[in-house]
Amino acid sequence: MTETDARAATPGRAKHDRSEVVRFTRELIRMDTSNHGVGKAEGEEEAADYVRSLLEDVGLSCQVFAPEPRRTTLVSRWQGRQPELPALMLHGHLDVVPAQAADWTRDPFGGELVDGVIWGRGAVDMKGTDAMILATVRSMIRSGRQPARDVVLTFFADEESGSTYGSDWMVKEHPEVFAGVSHAISEVGGYSTQINGRRAYLLQTGEKGVLWLKLTARGTAGHGSQVHHDNAVITLADAIGRIARIPCPVSLGATTTDLLARVRGIAGLPRDADPSAVADATGQAARFVTPSLQNVINVTMFSGGYKENVVPEEASAMLDIRFLPGQREAVLRQIQQRVGPQVTIETRLVSEAVENPFEGELIDQITSSIERHDPGAAVLPYLLPAGTDNKQLGMLGIRGYGFAPLKLPADLDFPALFHGVDERITVDSLVFGQDVLTDLLANY
Repeated sequence: MTETDARAATPGRAKHDRSEVVRFTRELIRMDTSNHGVGKAEGEEEAADYVRSLLEDVGLSCQVFAPEPRRTTLVSRWQGRQPELPALMLHGHLDVVPAQAADWTRDPFGGELVDGVIWGRGAVDMKGTDAMILATVRSMIRSGRQPARDVVLTFFADEESGSTYGSDWMVKEHPEVFAGVSHAISEVGGYSTQINGRRAYLLQTGEKGVLWLKLTARGTAGHGSQVHHDNAVITLADAIGRIARIPCPVSLGATTTDLLARVRGIAGLPRDADPSAVADATGQAARFVTPSLQNVINVTMFSGGYKENVVPEEASAMLDIRFLPGQREAVLRQIQQRVGPQVTIETRLVSEAVENPFEGELIDQITSSIERHDPGAAVLPYLLPAGTDNKQLGMLGIRGYGFAPLKLPADLDFPALFHGVDERITVDSLVFGQDVLTDLLANY
């Protein structure tokens, strides 16, 4: 499928709409903005410059911010007809996680368009959504359509590594650019799934918290031929084994209780159905829904030693903990109790959980916009088991929701594409998202 085919595929829609969301997605993917962590990233400045050129082309002014060279965040304010109303923020991030080309079917930075599908790192997370925002705003401005309220467009750096050089820095050092914003919408919500034959869109109303811990064990270094009773590797391995046995039972909060009740109704399940079985009824979305029901603790890195015949003095590991709202301290106490006195704990990152109500004018308008473009579909709240820049915006009192509307093929395992191999998105999904987003901005 060529870009010309894409423009012609949907009668009645302005030609530049469909071609632009395709072109922007592909061109953004072709910019390698891999975030390697520990302060190292590529291409964020170039991507921000590209976005700025597209916004300035339709008359919007932009500001750029960078706490370190090339770690660029871009902000633009699109004035509404009634600027006294609370502003809405549309935000995305320009960085992506790295990709190993040898593992992929297609070049992860090629932005290939094949049979109506765009392939590449960022197609889902989240350059496709960035492109959707850009195409929507440009199309509305060109057609003379102005939102009722100010819309703040923000494209952050560093979302994929804790937001230290992106939203976290912005809310602390430049909160003035977000003045008047009451609500924000961004990624990992608004995508469709099938429940008992009915399409449902999961609106992300909250996020689990994030806690990254470094565990370090120390012992006595020496020759590998000798007897060692304080081997740091063994001490740490034992501690990790105890951590792995920490129970993480299902624990329902406001969002998950509401979600499961609505899913039971759609799926025809009894009120006492097991929560995990109800989560399974959400189809492909279960990969996100199931971990939202409990705390999750994973060991993600383990290192120690530098030669086969040397017992090292030190060994370390990293834990990635995703905790439910209100449960950070309880989980941390469990970790502390399990590691023992020979292992030290260092907090590398903490990001609090957020939970917003599934009600209000924005939610009503989101539901109406989905209904107009997909009659009969349901809109459901859910708690994202991962994190987005909405967490940092919450420190300014901004209520952040995940709403990047995508009408997906029923057989697409969408959650698996986040940070996965062969990341890809259909053109039709992006076009649907642009239509819904345009509807939302025109009516909210």
